[in-house]
Amino acid sequence: EVQLVESGGGLVQAGGSLRLSCAASGFNFDDYALGWFRQAPGKEREGVSCFSSSDFSTYYADSVKGRFTISNDNANNTVYLQMNSLKPEDTAVYYCAADPTYGSSWYCRAWEYDYWGQGTQVTVSS
Repeated sequence: EVQLVESGGGLVQAGGSLRLSCAASGFNFDDYALGWFRQAPGKEREGVSCFSSSDFSTYYADSVKGRFTISNDNANNTVYLQMNSLKPEDTAVYYCAADPTYGSSWYCRAWEYDYWGQGTQVTVSS
């Protein structure tokens, strides 16, 4: 059974940093695309960053390029999202997701991902 558990969210002032973690189990890390998505109140879920070990592709939304970094620890089946220079508009529930389909990391589209964590709230105050 695929399981994804996020942690690391919280309240931070604008300009601050947070690191989100996603502990994954039930599947081979190398065979899945992994990603971070977020959903703010009243908005659609959007792809923040996705990557795949199978083709070494990495995607970042334009709004987070240069500020966020996705990384993985295959030994511990954990994927991270380091978020720096946070802005109030980064406030959202952040979700970790996984998908076995080749290519789903290329455009980081939520509808392509089959497995989801429960989400962790990130709030950035101005």
